[in-house]
Amino acid sequence: MKSTVGVGVIGFGKVGSEVVRLLVEGIEGTGFRLELRRVADLDITTPRGVEVPRRALTTRAEEVVGAEDVDIVVELIGGIEPARSFLLEAIQRGKDVVTANKALLAQCGDELFQAAWERMVDVGFEASVGGGIPLIRAIREGLAEERIERLYGILNGTTNYILTRMEEDGLSFEKALREAQEAGYAEADPSLDVSGRDTLQKLVVLLRVAFGMSVALEEVFCEGIERITPQDLEYAEEFGYKVKLLAVAHRVGERVEARVHPALVPQRAMLANVREEFNALELVGKGVGHQLFYGKGAGGRPTARAVVADVVALAGRRLSGATPRVRSLLKNSGLKLLPMKDVILPYYFRFLALDRPGVLAQISRVLAEEGISISSVIQKGRAEEAVPVVMMTHEAKEEAVRRAVARIDRLEVIRGRTQVIRVEELC
Repeated sequence: MKSTVGVGVIGFGKVGSEVVRLLVEGIEGTGFRLELRRVADLDITTPRGVEVPRRALTTRAEEVVGAEDVDIVVELIGGIEPARSFLLEAIQRGKDVVTANKALLAQCGDELFQAAWERMVDVGFEASVGGGIPLIRAIREGLAEERIERLYGILNGTTNYILTRMEEDGLSFEKALREAQEAGYAEADPSLDVSGRDTLQKLVVLLRVAFGMSVALEEVFCEGIERITPQDLEYAEEFGYKVKLLAVAHRVGERVEARVHPALVPQRAMLANVREEFNALELVGKGVGHQLFYGKGAGGRPTARAVVADVVALAGRRLSGATPRVRSLLKNSGLKLLPMKDVILPYYFRFLALDRPGVLAQISRVLAEEGISISSVIQKGRAEEAVPVVMMTHEAKEEAVRRAVARIDRLEVIRGRTQVIRVEELC
């Protein structure tokens, strides 16, 4: 009986070099041997701190995909193409594949899963969401028979680090971002992170795994943290909240509400106390209740260990002849997305208004006409010019909130765009 599984790696960067190191050092306790057969990267000359036989290195990913002695192909180059083509070709050649590529899975996951099932091979993607936190495995295996009702996630370490620095040190968004870049937690171009798109890609992957839904990225509401100010964090604290960039999905009848945006979360909540670059996912199941997963969501070593865990799992199933588990990812629950305009939540408003009599009455009148009830108001200080007027509302419909804010921003007493932050009570 065969007891060795050949592995090929495409991408020899930060994560790839850690994966290669783990494979070269050897994985104990599996009952079989994983052998690194090929490593492809455009740059194979820069030292990575791990010894790889020269014959195993190539600048052509096609050599990894086409190698007869490679049973599992690991893709770590990111992006859509050529990663998609490499994985599909590997699948067609009867190889299992492993990827940490959330963008590819969010956009082309169904195509990959269907192709894998047709060729009776498997797809491992644990590292695509949560890095070293075993979120995918927990949902697919530990909670396989559980009906997931809700999930709330802090899935981006960059934005969580920025918000932590803004909250604890009073830094502006720009200064906190620079600090994150200097600390290595943010890319030179941080737009994917701060816009919420990175979190969005991860949420779309989770919708497939947790809710059996195939959802396009553009169908899910997404808003980043670029407009959050230290002032908002201070007011949030006065109301008993903290601000986090949340991925949210929960059942509303036969629909699922899915969205990514900054949210006020109660200070007592577990997610409110997730600091700096750490990630967390809170799942609420019908039978098991609340489950919290917490840890570092990014970084070379945690991500590499998640990748290698997938390699070990796929190798074991390949050697045992087990049916690929990818089939479960093709089941469609029939659930549909709830349109964002129909979402009902409490809201935080920060208006910039002239300091004169009757201003609160004008704002309150518009809110009342749109069916929005005010729960709390803060107005501090006096000024010749504009002052912040901060309100918390009871639950209101998103559509009504948008109409109300558009009307209020046109009032003569308003000086600037109103800040709107949704409130998530995490019940």
